[in-house]
Amino acid sequence: MSRFRTPILGLALLAGACTGTQTDPFAREGNWRPNGANEANLVRMLATPTDYTQGQAAPDAMGELATSAVQRLLQDRVRNLPTSATTQGMAGASGIGGAQ
Repeated sequence: MSRFRTPILGLALLAGACTGTQTDPFAREGNWRPNGANEANLVRMLATPTDYTQGQAAPDAMGELATSAVQRLLQDRVRNLPTSATTQGMAGASGIGGAQ
């Protein structure tokens, strides 16, 4: 049995020595390599190329309102939701047939 271990061990060592560009499929000649084409195409498709690095706010955005809500959440001062006629009438609603 030990007679077969020596050739197998030798083959394993030879296979381990064959590392590098020969066994790496991405390092072979003629394979695709990343070259930044995706980012370049994205920048070309933008109406304003600077939007790729720094965006623009939407014209109808309410940033001040959203900021104040986040500040209240972080400071644990969340406001209760207002009551409405829809939520008041749901108390007697049936789970199967809906409100009647």
